[in-house]
Amino acid sequence: MTSPWKHRQDGGQTAPLQQWGMASETDILERVLVGPIDHYSWRDGNATSRRHLANGTPFDAGIARQQYGEMLDAYRQADVEVQFLQPRPEQPYAVFARDSSVMTPWGPIICQMFSPWRRSEWLTVLEFYQQAQIPVYDVVTAGTFEGGDFMLIEPGVALCGYSGERTSPAGIQQVKGWFEQEGWEFHTVPFDPHFLHLDVQCIMVAEKLAAVCTAVVPDSLLDWLKQKGIDILDVPYKDAMELGCNIMSLGRERVLLPKESLALKQQCLARGLTVLDPDIGMITKGGGGVHCMCQPLKRRPR
Repeated sequence: MTSPWKHRQDGGQTAPLQQWGMASETDILERVLVGPIDHYSWRDGNATSRRHLANGTPFDAGIARQQYGEMLDAYRQADVEVQFLQPRPEQPYAVFARDSSVMTPWGPIICQMFSPWRRSEWLTVLEFYQQAQIPVYDVVTAGTFEGGDFMLIEPGVALCGYSGERTSPAGIQQVKGWFEQEGWEFHTVPFDPHFLHLDVQCIMVAEKLAAVCTAVVPDSLLDWLKQKGIDILDVPYKDAMELGCNIMSLGRERVLLPKESLALKQQCLARGLTVLDPDIGMITKGGGGVHCMCQPLKRRPR
């Protein structure tokens, strides 16, 4: 029986979408899906939030909403069309729309979340894609798989990390198989669960340029990036743990990053990139940053 949620062709050769989809994290961002801030509050499911909760740092929902608005203004300033997931009280971390689905050239993949308070997010994101009439590529059914571990380095090359928790070996192998059937290289890298997702440690900034916390990523990943001809902007460990590496490439040599990510900002400016840097500190202390809060719906090749 053919699933109504599956655009993927068994064995590969799935037709790319025309109005939706992406082939690279650094192509020109035209449309983005953003999670709702309505019910956001910090949870102790990651090292960053646990540290701030243990220190007694107070969460202020009003400031979080204000900062969220600044981020949306930055997208609109960059001529990016913003669309939103429906808020649900039982989904406090749905603001991090990166994790519940991932976009591919052939449509979105619906993920399977690890944390108990996020497991229902698959329904919210599936409802969005159905209402927007965006064909779903497929749904992860093996283990766990979260979008913060997944990125399209360039056309034909995907990178995905796994800690064994938020993305499990079973989940990553299922998605890897799909991409390899489509003729893509799919490179996998294991890392310690302390770092939550791969996009806390490594992320594409512009074509052939990545921001990487070299102090923590495996040497094998650094070697692989070098083999791909990708230059590295080194992000200090302290900055990375405050989501300073968790940024969004807008394409056309533009980047969206947190205001507090000063070291990366200076490196980007030195490379001639245009930087948009809203203050989202009240949000990042919960364990997610700019990259976590958005899922590209359409990127246009340069």
